[in-house]
Amino acid sequence: MAGLLGRLAGKGSPAAGLRRAQDLIAAGRGAEAFPLLAKAAQAGNAEAEFLVGRAYLEGAGVPPSPPEGARWLERAANHGYAAAQSLLGALYMHGVTPQPESATGLFAAAAAPTSAPGPDFAKAAHWARLAAEAGAADGQALLAYILTSGPEAMRDLAAAEEWYRKAAAANSPQGYLGYGLALLRRAASPADYAPGVEYLTKAANTGLGTAIYLLGVLTEQGQGVERDPVRATDLYRQAAEKGVRSGQARYGLALLEGRGVARNLQDGESWLRKAALAGDPEAAALVGTLYARGGELPPNPMEAALWFRRAADAGHKAAARTMGVLHLTGAGVPRDPAEAARWFRVSADAGDVQARHDLAGLVLKGQAEPEDSVRIRKWFEQAASAGDLVAAYNYGICLAEGVGVERDDREAVQWLRRAAEGVVNAQYWYGRMLAEGRGVEANVAEGRAWITRAANAGMTDAQVALAEMLVNGRGGRRDHAEAQGLFQKAAGQGHVGAMFALGALLGGGHDVPWDRPAAQKWFRAAAERNHPHAQMMLGRYLARGLAGTRDPAEARQWLERALAHGLAEAQTDLDALPTAEPAFADAQPADPHLAAPHLADPQRADPQFAGAQVARR
Repeated sequence: MAGLLGRLAGKGSPAAGLRRAQDLIAAGRGAEAFPLLAKAAQAGNAEAEFLVGRAYLEGAGVPPSPPEGARWLERAANHGYAAAQSLLGALYMHGVTPQPESATGLFAAAAAPTSAPGPDFAKAAHWARLAAEAGAADGQALLAYILTSGPEAMRDLAAAEEWYRKAAAANSPQGYLGYGLALLRRAASPADYAPGVEYLTKAANTGLGTAIYLLGVLTEQGQGVERDPVRATDLYRQAAEKGVRSGQARYGLALLEGRGVARNLQDGESWLRKAALAGDPEAAALVGTLYARGGELPPNPMEAALWFRRAADAGHKAAARTMGVLHLTGAGVPRDPAEAARWFRVSADAGDVQARHDLAGLVLKGQAEPEDSVRIRKWFEQAASAGDLVAAYNYGICLAEGVGVERDDREAVQWLRRAAEGVVNAQYWYGRMLAEGRGVEANVAEGRAWITRAANAGMTDAQVALAEMLVNGRGGRRDHAEAQGLFQKAAGQGHVGAMFALGALLGGGHDVPWDRPAAQKWFRAAAERNHPHAQMMLGRYLARGLAGTRDPAEARQWLERALAHGLAEAQTDLDALPTAEPAFADAQPADPHLAAPHLADPQRADPQFAGAQVARR
């Protein structure tokens, strides 16, 4: 570089060349200015060294090279040039280090690697402090930032506030911003916000995007300034147009919701997309939600998955859980329970409570890693010990089912009893354990009372269990009509066992009026959902015309499906089917053994880990 600059220097004094170069720079003729700057810089003029460094940073007259720019800034900084010290400190903050002297040369500099190794806070603070103490406002603001947001060992909020104050007094936009934030940080009441807002406003008036955005937040919330949603949205727009990703996200959301601006779904999605591409995880999750939900924008599961994945990779815990749900259902991504478990694990580790329940559900189905059993048990045990009733229920299920711990019914029933004071699922499970004598002396009547509480709160499994008890009089009175009502409620919620039970009740042999067509309808509903006993009963009804119509061909299909599910008694019905349809079929007499099958045990619901389902009191 020394030889190159010598050849570029030409004739004339360095000072005169510097002045001429500055004139050329002002006229936008950087390429002509650089040889003159080179001469002055080679002669050791600090201002010229600074300008040469700037030229390399900006690519003005030479190919851009941040490391070569930093080298010339370091020379100027070592000569005491405060502006160079400030800028060099900022480069160290961004991980840009000076290029070694041995690697210099115009074209070598252009080809030099520009990858940043990471911030060097110590060197950044060194040069920022020198500039700050020399009175450079930019250096003061930079030093204050390092003292506020740098490594913990370097932080000093009181000193940072003082440096920000000095920078603000010198009309530094960053000084206005930093001092305003410092004042807001120690505001003790709404009235204390005004001075901080004043400095933020000064920073915003200089065009500083971050200040404009923060002023928008305060205006939206009405803190230190009159609440004004329209003005707040306009401030978000200004910040968005300056490339502030948080402003882009807020403005996009305002457009989606029509908050402070006319609603515009397409523009809102566009701004959210910009924020997401700039790294805003919340914006990425919102774009994913737009495409997942559909509506005014056409639903696109694959597009939604791409944005949820971007948000999840950026640490958005709800998006990570959504990725788990997508992989469970196969919406927009391959169906993969193992991958679903991985995303639930990521979300749960980030603190998403629902993801813990989702992962626990996969553990019960054997679709998670073995160590996940221990992981969820520890989560629930810890939260339960801290008094969380939902966690107490979940921990009780772990103990009752041996999830991540050796099965212990006695301990399980204690946790379930504790959770039953507020969690519907726990009321049901505690009632079951009392009725069955699991971990506690059997007390069917008390167990039925707890199951009744859960049923009255709307829990489907509890309604089915209570209905079964009302049918057989277990733990209290018999009441088939009330049982029918409970089965109907549960069947309406999709409970297959309740559908089968309704068919059995209505088919005869119980204390409710017979209704064979209705019984066949419920048997069909359960059979179509792969209930083996319902398939067998539907086959019997169709084979014998118990609801009025015989159909041996369809009867055979249902009986064969029941047999394929392992219901051996369906073979007898298959053997009884005629090989050919008779010309005339006599009406079939009612057969109470066929019409009134034993009710399947619908109260034996699979264990489920609950979220925040709390009993209604």
